[in-house]
Amino acid sequence: MKLCALLIGLLIFGIHSAAASPLAKTTDTNWLTGADDKTRAARLELYLGGFSTAMQDTGLRFAHAKQAIADENWELARYHWSKIATAIENGLMKRPARRANAEAIFLKRAWEPLDQALAEKNGEAVQAAFQKAREACMACHAAEKVPFMNDQPLFRNP
Repeated sequence: MKLCALLIGLLIFGIHSAAASPLAKTTDTNWLTGADDKTRAARLELYLGGFSTAMQDTGLRFAHAKQAIADENWELARYHWSKIATAIENGLMKRPARRANAEAIFLKRAWEPLDQALAEKNGEAVQAAFQKAREACMACHAAEKVPFMNDQPLFRNP
């Protein structure tokens, strides 16, 4: 009987705690502006996500850069390429533990050569640098223990 009362108490406390949480589901259309500073910051942190959000943007921009390179639209490719660096830096702000690999494998080694080749509008150099950037992406995924990311059309079709 005591165990049953304890379980019911924990269940009620758990439901009450979840409902009282500043991140609990809300019906308030002012979920951000209507919240206090601490709740607003916590909600924004949750809403902005972790590194996966940055990688989603990076993958989308990578695909757009890839197509722009195929079309020899160097300005568009360079635009998306610059946004990739921004997306990764934003992700690293949220998940700084990923910085070492991101910098060593991609940002400091592969990003700049492609940016330079795009600026020069040198098609052969762009193709070679893009291939190296693709390989760097895949190496970073492996280093971060998410090699399954490499098994998708974006990386299968160089």
